[in-house]
Amino acid sequence: MAWIGGALVLAGATALVTGALPAADAAATFDRAWPVLLFVVAITVVAQLAAEAGVFEVVAARLGVLARGRVFGLWLLTVLLAVVCTAFLSLDTTAVLLTPVVLALARVAGVAPAPFALTTVWLANTASLLLPVSNLTNLLALDRLNVHGAAGFVSLLGLPAVCATAATVGVLWLLHRRELRGRFRASPVPYVGDQTLFRICSSILLLLIPLLVVMPAPWVPACLAALALTATFALRRPEALQFGLIPWWLLLFAGGLFLVAGAVEASGLLDPLGRLSEHGTASVWAFAGAGAVGANLVNNLPGFLLLEPATTSPITLAALLIGVNAGPLVTPWASLATLLWHQRLVDEGVEFGWRRYVFVGAVAAPAIVAAATLTLSATS
Repeated sequence: MAWIGGALVLAGATALVTGALPAADAAATFDRAWPVLLFVVAITVVAQLAAEAGVFEVVAARLGVLARGRVFGLWLLTVLLAVVCTAFLSLDTTAVLLTPVVLALARVAGVAPAPFALTTVWLANTASLLLPVSNLTNLLALDRLNVHGAAGFVSLLGLPAVCATAATVGVLWLLHRRELRGRFRASPVPYVGDQTLFRICSSILLLLIPLLVVMPAPWVPACLAALALTATFALRRPEALQFGLIPWWLLLFAGGLFLVAGAVEASGLLDPLGRLSEHGTASVWAFAGAGAVGANLVNNLPGFLLLEPATTSPITLAALLIGVNAGPLVTPWASLATLLWHQRLVDEGVEFGWRRYVFVGAVAAPAIVAAATLTLSATS
């Protein structure tokens, strides 16, 4: 991803130097991108340090106790944890940090890891429609949706997001209903060595979650939380503050995508796509479908950036978000979260072949996108 990001930055810089990307357009792209990228960096630091303090591990273990020895109950609580983590801390956090915790929980309980692994990655994508901070694409679309903050976003996309999440859970249950029967023996909640660090990190997370919803600029509370956690670790566990906490490769990749997408938009190559918006209700379905197909062909972020200029109303833009958020369940590269999730499976020694992933995703993605799009059409 770093190499691809470097190539994209080089291509964008070339477009800027040659005039293919006008300086004014580049400046507008920067003004739009920096709050989003700053939020991504801050929330990544928050999630990584919270995991280092043992917050996710303890929460997952407590859910195991709450399940009362029922595999189905454990799975439902895993669903809840994945949805909450995705909604407030973004889909990449769910893929990177929650996946190993859920796998460890399944392993200790002696249950099949496949249902829990697939639940994590699918909900990391489909539940990312719930709030602006759940997905980078949501933050990019927020200004053009003509809504006021998180409340306005939820008023437009809340019901489609709930439908996408519910459809995902329903498909997952149908696929794994036999494996989700039976009972298990719950393991005790793990002991955290530095209780003070754990309590401080947990408190910061609890304060951050509502602030991400109520504040109009989510990068502000995210940055404050990242600074507070960094200061806490500097005092109590400085060895955890490593250069790798900041996702430089992701910044390079996303920054390059912004530049290239700006150059493509300035070139007028995408103007014919504007015709998709000329067909009323059909355009909602067209953009949802185009977003899902584009995400699975090239990745959800470039798919969004390339198709967004063609949208002419908040409804068509919301439909595009449904496609690029709930649709990338088929190809491995459809979303960065999916690639990160699979790397975590490899690290944990869990086998989940891409052939199986593509097959079940090809069945599930159209149904999930259709459920969310139908709800958007009916309520708009």
